Amino acid sequence: MEDMDEAMRAQFPLSFGKPSKPQPHTSGAHSATRRNTSSANPAASFPNPNRDSRPDHGARIEVFEPGRAGSSRAADESRVSSEDEDDGAMIGPPLPLPMAAGSEEGDDGVIIGPPRPPTLSSEQIDSDDESESSGLDGDMEDMPRIPLSNEIVLKGHTKVVSALAVDHSGSRVLTGSYDYTVRMYDFQGMNSKLQSFRQLEPFEGHQVRSLSWSPTSDRFLCVTGSAQAKIYDRDGLTLGEFIKGDMYIRDLKNTKGHISGLTGGEWNPKSKETILTSSEDGSLRIWDVADFKSQKQVIKPKLARPLRIPVTACAWDHDGKRIVGGIGDGSIQLWSIKAGWGSRPDIHVGDVHSDDITGLKFSTDGQVLLSRSMDSTLKIWDLRQMRTPIKVFADLPNHYAQTNAAFSPDEQLIFTGTSVEKEGTSGGLLFFFDRRKLELVSQVGISPTYSVIRCTWHPKINQVFATVGDKKEGGTHILYDSSVSQRGALVCVGRAPRKKSVEDFEVQPVIHNPHALPLFRDAPSRKRLREKALKDPMKSHKPELPVTGPGFGGRVGVTKGSLLTQYLLKQGGLIKETWMDEDPREAILKYADAAAKDPKFIAPAYAETQPEPVFAKSDSEEEK
Repeated sequence: MEDMDEAMRAQFPLSFGKPSKPQPHTSGAHSATRRNTSSANPAASFPNPNRDSRPDHGARIEVFEPGRAGSSRAADESRVSSEDEDDGAMIGPPLPLPMAAGSEEGDDGVIIGPPRPPTLSSEQIDSDDESESSGLDGDMEDMPRIPLSNEIVLKGHTKVVSALAVDHSGSRVLTGSYDYTVRMYDFQGMNSKLQSFRQLEPFEGHQVRSLSWSPTSDRFLCVTGSAQAKIYDRDGLTLGEFIKGDMYIRDLKNTKGHISGLTGGEWNPKSKETILTSSEDGSLRIWDVADFKSQKQVIKPKLARPLRIPVTACAWDHDGKRIVGGIGDGSIQLWSIKAGWGSRPDIHVGDVHSDDITGLKFSTDGQVLLSRSMDSTLKIWDLRQMRTPIKVFADLPNHYAQTNAAFSPDEQLIFTGTSVEKEGTSGGLLFFFDRRKLELVSQVGISPTYSVIRCTWHPKINQVFATVGDKKEGGTHILYDSSVSQRGALVCVGRAPRKKSVEDFEVQPVIHNPHALPLFRDAPSRKRLREKALKDPMKSHKPELPVTGPGFGGRVGVTKGSLLTQYLLKQGGLIKETWMDEDPREAILKYADAAAKDPKFIAPAYAETQPEPVFAKSDSEEEK
C-alpha cells in the first residue's frame, strides 16, 4: 500500500496534498540497547545450549553470544542462508547434469522429461546419515525463543528492588524497593530517558515486599513490612488501608487484622474484590477490598507445636480456587477454597526446605508447583503426588526473602534469579530450565555485581523483566527482542526526549519585596539593639566581681577555708555560725530554764529521786 501511495503521489505536483511525516527509524535506538557480547562480563560467559556447536560449511564455528542465549536454530539457519547469498552461493535446486553420449535426447538436443537426480558420493551419504542422527530431532526448534537481544534498565531506586508487577496489557510497570518507595513507569508516556512518572512511599520506614495488580488492572495491592496492606488506584492514589489487629489477643482468629509485619500478598486472579496476605504473625488472611475494617477468613497453618511461626510466602492458583503458603518451619501447605473449609490444609508436606521459602508459583493447569528457597534450591512439585519433588535444582544462591520463580508464557521453561556471593565471580544470573526434560537450558548474565531477585516473562509483550540491586542501588532490567517482542520497551526506546523550543522559554518575573526574607532585610539600628538587651535579664545582669586570694563573697569553693558541706548547710539556714562569738557556759545555761520546766528525755524518770543540781559560781563572782 505504501508503494502504491508513493506511485500515485508521483503523478501530482509536489505541493499537492499534505506531505507525510517522516517516520523515525528505531533501528538505531535498538542498536544502542543491544546487549554487550564482550567476554569482559564473567556473568555471561556460559556455553549456550540453544546454539548448534557444530562447524558450518567447514569454516565458520559459532561463538556464544549472551544476547542470543535463547535464540532458535531456525533463526541461525536463516542468517546462514543470507551469508551464503552474499558469497554468491547457489540458491535453489542444483542445475541438471549434462547428458552422457548416447542418451535419449530430442532432435534439438533438449532433455526430454525431468532432469536426472544428481549422483551422490558415499561420503555425502555418510554425512547425511550423521546429520539425521545428530540428536537434536527438532527439540530445539520447539523450544521457545528467549527475547535477549536487547536490554534497557529502569533506574531510580537507591536500594535493591524487591517487588515487581506488570499490568495485564504490559503498558505499566510497578517496582518496589528496600528504600521504602514504589515507582510507577508507563511505556506509553515514557521516552528514552526511562524515568518514572510517580513515586510513592506507602509506609514510612518499611520495606516494600510485594506488589500485585487486580484482574482488571485498575487497582494494585502494595505489601510492606508493616502490618497493614494498602490499595492504590492505577494512577497511584490511595484507596484504602487494611486494619491492624490487636497484638495483645493471643488467638489470631479473634483479631481483625495482622499484628506483625507482612511478608507477601497477591490479588485473586479471577476476583477483583479478593486478596490474600501472609504475615510474620503466623497467619494467612483473605480480605474483601470493599471492607478495610476486617478480614473475610483467617487461616492458621498446621504446626507441630502451638507457636507463632511466620508464613514467608503465599500464592493463588490460576483459577483462584486454591491457595498455598510457605511456612517458616520449612513446610508447604495448600488449602482448597470450598464450602465449609477451614484452617486444616488439604495438602501438608513437612521439611520441604531447610531455610525460608521465598517464592511459590502454580502452573496454569494446576498440576505443577514451584518453590524457591534461601537454601539455594528450586524444587518442582507434582500436586497430584506431593510426597517428594519431581526435580531439585541446587546451587542457586539466594540471599533475599523475595526471590521468586516463574514460568514462560507457554510454560515450557522455568526460570529464576540468583544472588551474588561474596567470593563468587558469576554475578546475578537468570537460570532457564526445561519443564519437560527437567534440565538446564540456558544461563543469562543480568548483572556482574548485583543480585537478581524478582523476575517475570510477560505473555503479551514477550519481554523478560528482572529486578536487581544491592545496599546502594537498584534497577529493573527489561530484556526484549525487536523481532519477536511487541510494544513495551520498544515503544519508549525509539521516542527521543522532547526538544526545547523558543515557545518553551519562560521569563522569570522580578519580585520587588525586599523585606520578605531575613536575608534582604535592613540591619536594625544600635538603639533598638540596646533597648532589647536591657530587657533581657541575662544580658542586663551585673557581672560578678573577680575573686582574689582564697575566695570571698560566699561563692562555691571560696568559703573562707570551711568545707563545702558546711557552706551549703549555712546557706540553707541549718548552721548558724554564732559559737565563735559566744561564751560556751552561757550558751549552755540559756537552755536551763526550758529544760527544768519541760524535761523530755531522762530527767522525768528521775525527777523525784535526783537532788537538785547546784552549779558552781563563776570565778569572777568568787573574786568579788
